[in-house]
Amino acid sequence: MPVINRIAGLADEMTAWRQHLHTIPELGFDCFQTAEFVAERLREFGVDALHTGIATTGIVAVIHGRETGPTIGLRADMDALPIPEDTGVAYASGHPGVMHACGHDGHTAMLLGAAKYLAETRNFAGSVALIFQPAEENGGGGGVMVEEGIMERFAIQEVYALHNAPGFDEGKFYTTPGPIMAAVDTFHIDVKGVGGHGAMPHETRDPVVAAVGIVQAIQTISSRNHYALDDLVISVTQIHTGSAENIIPESAYINGTVRTFHPAVQQMVMGRMQEIVDGLGPAYGVEATLNYEVWYPATVNDPAKTAFACDVARAVVGEAAVDAAYSREMGAEDFSYMLNARPGAYLFLGAGEGAGLHQPQFNFNDRIAPIGASFFARAAEAALPLQA
Repeated sequence: MPVINRIAGLADEMTAWRQHLHTIPELGFDCFQTAEFVAERLREFGVDALHTGIATTGIVAVIHGRETGPTIGLRADMDALPIPEDTGVAYASGHPGVMHACGHDGHTAMLLGAAKYLAETRNFAGSVALIFQPAEENGGGGGVMVEEGIMERFAIQEVYALHNAPGFDEGKFYTTPGPIMAAVDTFHIDVKGVGGHGAMPHETRDPVVAAVGIVQAIQTISSRNHYALDDLVISVTQIHTGSAENIIPESAYINGTVRTFHPAVQQMVMGRMQEIVDGLGPAYGVEATLNYEVWYPATVNDPAKTAFACDVARAVVGEAAVDAAYSREMGAEDFSYMLNARPGAYLFLGAGEGAGLHQPQFNFNDRIAPIGASFFARAAEAALPLQA
């Protein structure tokens, strides 16, 4: 069963929706224009219930089928990134310094396409909860929506999401049972010493040397404190200190990210990092403090729901265009909170050649929108089959 004919017929509309959304990118929870546009379309489609203002600008729309039954959740993210756009397209961002560099405009358009089809046909027994979520990139909007009770409030029993994947075969699905994306944490280390003249280091307590020592020690956590086959990434991404070549500064700042899949590995990293900071601060004669922030948990697909999602994907694109054993990634996703609350699956949809995610030249491939929308619609119909 290929792309749904009716949804194929919505391709131009989905492109128009997506390109309009591309002109009004918004950050974090402040997706007010985006949410207004989405709500207007959903009202036009005739959804049975429309709930706005969840997690500030999140939306849940409910469509009832022809018979009663359980509820399936389908999620799209709406927020953009603080990146100046460099695509040259006629519908480029109208908000300077902000752009849809991750394709959330396309995800939203795909779910809107599925919503229009489902509201017209209602070939399912139960209800579909369409989840339009803010703050995936930063802020954990998915977690906030879960905390605000959307799973219980709308009786959602399973939940699914898609993400476009540039550089992967256009129209091909990729997923895997179990962990598919990592947990993400961030750390901040402040080093306070005594500054002075660069020619008289003996009169100072140099935070630069201490910061370098701390960073070098942190790098040994991956190589010497964990089992090599347990995926772990620790990256120091910022060191800020100093103002001139002849001044030893008073302070230094270190920042970075940690990616894990297993809570035990995460706890080990937290413990070792604290020991390193507590030990090397006195060793270098400086004050060093660690602020370790636990962010998104690992994105873990339910095996049974992943098998179901792959069957749905095969019905849309064929057996050869579904990779059901895709290697897990060290990137992170706040859909993890929804999967912690309910069983479901997260899939990537290949977007073909083009600039990568989070690049100023990125632009969503509108050709894959009917495929993604068909997946969402078929997932609802297959999870909630009519009894007749």
